[in-house]
Amino acid sequence: MGLFGSLFTGVSALFAQSQNTAMISNNIANVNTTGFKRSEASFNSLVTTESRSSRYSPGTVTTSRIQKVDQQGSLQQTASATDASISGNGFFPVRRSTDFGQEMLYTRAGQFSEDSQGLLRNASGFILHAWPLDADGNLPANQGDLTSLVPADVAFLGGLTRPTTTAELAINLNADQDPYNLDVLTGTNTLPIGANEAAHFSRGITVYDTLGSAQTITMEYRKIEGPMSNATSTASTLEFDTSLTDATLFPGNAVGDAFTITVNGVANTYEIGSAVQPGATQVDTVGDLISQLNADYPDPNGVYAKLGPGGRLTIKAENLGDDITVTDDVGTAFFGGNGFGFPDTGAVGSETYTNDSTPTVPGATFFTNEYADQADFPDLQNEANPNTEGWWELTIIHPDGSNITQGLLNFDGDGQLNAQRDADGNIDLELAGVDWGNGSSPQDFNIDVERLSQFSGNYDVIFSDQNGAELGLRTGVEISREGKVIARFSNGASAELYQIPLVTFANANGLTEVSGTAYTENQESGEENLREAGTGGAGFIEPSTLEASNVDLADEFAKLIVAQRAFGAGTRTINTVDQMTQDLLSLR
Repeated sequence: MGLFGSLFTGVSALFAQSQNTAMISNNIANVNTTGFKRSEASFNSLVTTESRSSRYSPGTVTTSRIQKVDQQGSLQQTASATDASISGNGFFPVRRSTDFGQEMLYTRAGQFSEDSQGLLRNASGFILHAWPLDADGNLPANQGDLTSLVPADVAFLGGLTRPTTTAELAINLNADQDPYNLDVLTGTNTLPIGANEAAHFSRGITVYDTLGSAQTITMEYRKIEGPMSNATSTASTLEFDTSLTDATLFPGNAVGDAFTITVNGVANTYEIGSAVQPGATQVDTVGDLISQLNADYPDPNGVYAKLGPGGRLTIKAENLGDDITVTDDVGTAFFGGNGFGFPDTGAVGSETYTNDSTPTVPGATFFTNEYADQADFPDLQNEANPNTEGWWELTIIHPDGSNITQGLLNFDGDGQLNAQRDADGNIDLELAGVDWGNGSSPQDFNIDVERLSQFSGNYDVIFSDQNGAELGLRTGVEISREGKVIARFSNGASAELYQIPLVTFANANGLTEVSGTAYTENQESGEENLREAGTGGAGFIEPSTLEASNVDLADEFAKLIVAQRAFGAGTRTINTVDQMTQDLLSLR
């Protein structure tokens, strides 16, 4: 066995080096193949044992293939938005076709492009599969199963419309604007003012409906005295130093005239020119009365007295829930037409001015008696005693001229909106079921008003923005680093269509290689695991790049030289054994 065993050993060496050379040749041939993973030969000895150490039978050598699938290739930049490579672990899931029963394959070759049917295929013709995303960008519930994957189809026979869901405004309203006073305008204190008076400021916003049509809504702002209890005199052109017995402005007043004001259970009597009435406070001028009222009914549950537009005396409750009750005790200074001339609609010489709110418990919506749509507006943050000089009536007008909604906003003394945030942390006008009358679906959208302000100066639109877009045609498709397949449209809108999973295996080197630079799973590789890019050990998807092969030419040539020398040595072994056999046969 020794001589012929040596011959077999030499032959096995030639076969092993032939296999090694074949693997090296295949690596060199695929040095420019996108996503290709090299293989290398592993040599193992096969030993023939003998029972006695004095005899030796030579063994042979065998080769096995080791795949270097988990070895990263270099990433190369490309100009295609649908090219993608993987930095780290994972494979793209692909199939040969959309026919039923096609086996799922796995590849690192991400040279994808759209075919004639709108499917994303790589250079080998394999169809990319991905998770479909719903309208909110959510993944399927069964995202861990291969059945959750669908072919990445980016074909759009039509275009894409994007209805408006949110708008955002940043506007400054002039704090010096003279407010509309219901007592002066109508003689009543019934809100709303509505379209009876010109808007102090208006601004249009474009809203895109579900058909892609642009609908222009108008937002009209009117400053008002407010919904709390308030009353304004008919006597005008008053000044702070005007005497309360001025014969021209107050011909009906006389020294000793007295009236009592009651707010939140606190009653005070004021007497003109003297203080003979029990508990009365003497007031001589308009300024005396204003100062005394503000001192006797202080914050936070008092009144606010002022000289309003036209020099009219205005008295307002600071608490939304308070009424103001006034009685002329002596004379008719408060209600008489020759005195202050405050509105008197009840018993002669007495009036209770009621608030225009419906407070119940903290957090409840106010003003619903006057504003049926007040629930569309944010609730007040400070409900007890909001800024009496910060009230604006906002009317949103439909393109056909009707009101979409109408309600009140209030601004704090620092010029910021007095409003509670909703559960999502936003301060929005929440409009629901708006019907545009053109066959589009009723539309819900929110207008973010957090950045509205009230400062002295000009009306100023800092910015106005909204989402949504008219009909747009598809202009391109791209893959993001998160693996999302995104369609872009001529109207500036975009749509996230799919999310590409990365498929990982416990032993990627154990996968079975198939033609087209792809692999199939087997027992040695373990089962597939679908992962979002960057999670669960999966790598990241790098857009507009391709992964080059992991073949190193210098290393392969060095191995080729070694294989050649080893093969030559094997042939010398066979030649030597052949010569020895001839010598043996030549014996006589």
